[in-house]
Amino acid sequence: MVRIYTRGGDKGKTGIHGGERVDKDDIRIEANGTLDELNALLGIVRTFLPSDHEWQALLGHIQREMMVVMSHVATPSALRMKNPNPLPEGLAAYCEEQIDRLTAQMQETSYFVLPGGTPVAAHLQWARTVARRAERRLWTLNRQDEVPTCLLQFINRLSDLLFVMARYEMFSQGEAEERWKDFLYKRRK
Repeated sequence: MVRIYTRGGDKGKTGIHGGERVDKDDIRIEANGTLDELNALLGIVRTFLPSDHEWQALLGHIQREMMVVMSHVATPSALRMKNPNPLPEGLAAYCEEQIDRLTAQMQETSYFVLPGGTPVAAHLQWARTVARRAERRLWTLNRQDEVPTCLLQFINRLSDLLFVMARYEMFSQGEAEERWKDFLYKRRK
């Protein structure tokens, strides 16, 4: 039986793709840890949905692609061509298609929304905030070692998709969104 523990990280180091060991609080590990947290949160959202809900496939696809994204984040740019997982191009466009599909069915919002509502909407809003943190960590990593542009764009678009999904959940359940304030730029007209 293979043990899950190796004791290799007991001194604050962990391995990345290519065999290098880095500090556990290295920005690459921090970025990947945040992506991992986001992926786990998407899994939680899926547990709230019926097995035949249309978002099961959408979120399942995103979760699988997140694993590929994480493999590329774990790989230094000098070794990226050796990563056996193809770089996931087109994920930002995929998110945009989903955003457009959902927003076409709802009224445009002119106000800030307080996170909450149904359990699904609240967890999607939580996932959105984790996606934004992941994006910040990826940009920090990008200053040290180039992150593929398509990954940065995907995480940016994913946070937008999660926001729209949270709004759509409220809309589809007939629940009113809790408004905070109207957008200033829309009030000045």
